[in-house]
Amino acid sequence: MEANNNTTFEKATFGGGCFWCTEAQFQYLDGVVKVASGYSGGTVAHPTYEEVCTGSTGHAEVIQVTYDPAKISYEELLEAFWQSHDPTQLNRQGNDVGTQYRSVIFYHSEDQRQKAEHYKQKLQDSGVFDRPVVTEISPLENFYVAEDYHQDYYSQNGSQPYCYYVIRPKLEKFKKVFREKLKHDAQ
Repeated sequence: MEANNNTTFEKATFGGGCFWCTEAQFQYLDGVVKVASGYSGGTVAHPTYEEVCTGSTGHAEVIQVTYDPAKISYEELLEAFWQSHDPTQLNRQGNDVGTQYRSVIFYHSEDQRQKAEHYKQKLQDSGVFDRPVVTEISPLENFYVAEDYHQDYYSQNGSQPYCYYVIRPKLEKFKKVFREKLKHDAQ
């Protein structure tokens, strides 16, 4: 947790494929103060993007969300996480393939672990997916911030082909689903 002007913020860490995609979506949620792209879950300290892309570090591309729990709950972030990607795809999202693109929640507390496990089981039991939910739920051990050029990627590179053809459609769908939870300037 971190405090800012008497407001206590909390953190959540999610991996749902390419961090450019998930970062772009979570930035629009009201109550989200900051989203940082980075790496978690591996064995190499301070990995580079090139190292993570080999799949040999064990890290996943993740986002770390700093949020105001008075405005958005961890449960609402979990809902956004599971809506933002396909949690039944093992070690991939769309054309992005490898363990670095796995569906994963790195919990920061026992409360987050319990909520994530409960939501995952509820999602599995609902039958909304034809395949099992394969989202990994693990304790956060380290979070390494990705290189500067990965931060706020979509906002900085929206006309680039990957952004235009992959991120933009996901973002448009996300905004429709979560329109009542978006920041006012994002609607």
